[in-house]
Amino acid sequence: MTRLRGTLMAAAVPLFLLAACAQPGTTSAGSPASRESASSYPQGGDETQDGDKLVARVESVGGFVPPDRTVGTLPAISVYADGRVITQGPTPAIYPGPALPNLQVVTLSPDQVQQLLKEATEAGVRSGADFGRPNVADAPTTRVTVTTAQGTQSVAVEALNEAQVNDPMLTDAQKTARKNLAAFVDKLSDLPAAAEPSASAPYDAESLAVLARPYIKQQGDDQPAQTEMAWPGPALPGDYLNPAFKIGCVVVSGAEADKVLAAAKKANQMTPWTAGGEKYLITFRPLLPDEKGCAQFKGNR
Repeated sequence: MTRLRGTLMAAAVPLFLLAACAQPGTTSAGSPASRESASSYPQGGDETQDGDKLVARVESVGGFVPPDRTVGTLPAISVYADGRVITQGPTPAIYPGPALPNLQVVTLSPDQVQQLLKEATEAGVRSGADFGRPNVADAPTTRVTVTTAQGTQSVAVEALNEAQVNDPMLTDAQKTARKNLAAFVDKLSDLPAAAEPSASAPYDAESLAVLARPYIKQQGDDQPAQTEMAWPGPALPGDYLNPAFKIGCVVVSGAEADKVLAAAKKANQMTPWTAGGEKYLITFRPLLPDEKGCAQFKGNR
């Protein structure tokens, strides 16, 4: 299947785990060697799992954001059985931003993946763990999921970074648990990149989800009018994910995706797309290795 190559900006990935990514013997992201070695990675004790199996993920959900604006949000970090780590790279500080997200991928060794899971367990990533509910309104929830020998473990922590140290709604045990988890997430996402720049590469998605909603110019928007573009892909809006929000979804791949990407590279996040006499605002969402279509966008992400 044709991959979506050359569409995402190259950049270093801020992960503490990548310090040894460029060691001799480390395979490049998505290479045949890395996929063939997938069975050596920890997958809940089942060595038959393939390299696209999710090992760990950090994502933000909810918060003071309209639900229709969070559909298709990318996870901050996704780690897979073959060692691939996919993150969101830096984007230009401009408005509107590029239409295509900047996803980057590096590959960890089996030992690094094992260490990641060990540290996740030590940080309290265990289903049912008590992190309390702080006295903070409208803050996002941080969800951390890992796959261990005991199965999938997941925690969802409200206001992980927004809660005050002396929040009266939290017990001492809950404060300690939150501190440990926050430190683990920080190590994954906030520290400067330690890998060689050549260790990071654009993520080559095999398929691209197109999330389309009716185009409505925002009141009070004093930005210059955006240039309309003719939609080159399949019929829009596709299947509605949520009829109340009028957000449709179609998936493109292969030669069809090539045409869509060629047009998207000339667009931005606020470009009006015209199709069938209608006008749409489109979010381009590369599908991650564990994602198979539009169905996952009907959930809470």
